[in-house]
Amino acid sequence: MTSTPYTVADVMTRKVIAVTPSTGFKDIAAAMKRWKVTALPVIEGEGRVVGLVSEADLLPKEEFHESGPGLIEQMRRLGETAKAGSTQAEGLMTSPAVTIRPDATLPRAARLMADRHIKRLPVVDADGTLQGIVSRADLLKVFLRTDEDLASEIRHTVVERLFPLSHKSVAVTVDQGIATTGQVRTAT
Repeated sequence: MTSTPYTVADVMTRKVIAVTPSTGFKDIAAAMKRWKVTALPVIEGEGRVVGLVSEADLLPKEEFHESGPGLIEQMRRLGETAKAGSTQAEGLMTSPAVTIRPDATLPRAARLMADRHIKRLPVVDADGTLQGIVSRADLLKVFLRTDEDLASEIRHTVVERLFPLSHKSVAVTVDQGIATTGQVRTAT
């Protein structure tokens, strides 16, 4: 077990489908359907992330398909009406992309997603090169550990540190993800 907090690198998806700024609307929609994803990082050069295109970025094209917005609506929703007329990722994407580093903790990633109201983060190295992607579902993976795995981690990261000489006499029980007992047995 690890004695440090879980990081984005521990739970992120490493194989990521990405597009370039010149990728067309239909190719983006087809890639999302084929790979069963709801967003794609937009990369250029050697994989540097320049944006993210999501289903939400594609929807204005359908929304304004039958009739364009009136002048007041256009002014109020400039970004969305511009996206409705775009045919390539560079005009559809949200840029700059909100990204995170692989060594960031899971609470940091969760806070960033909550603060920015986003569902996923491209994971980049110091140069901004795509390393993976982390979603809200990925952040929840740590809660899928077995009770025995959790008990083992508590014994190793907490009990052994607090009771280096007597850690074997400390009972730890985990039930449905909750440490329910931690009892020190004293010698009589």
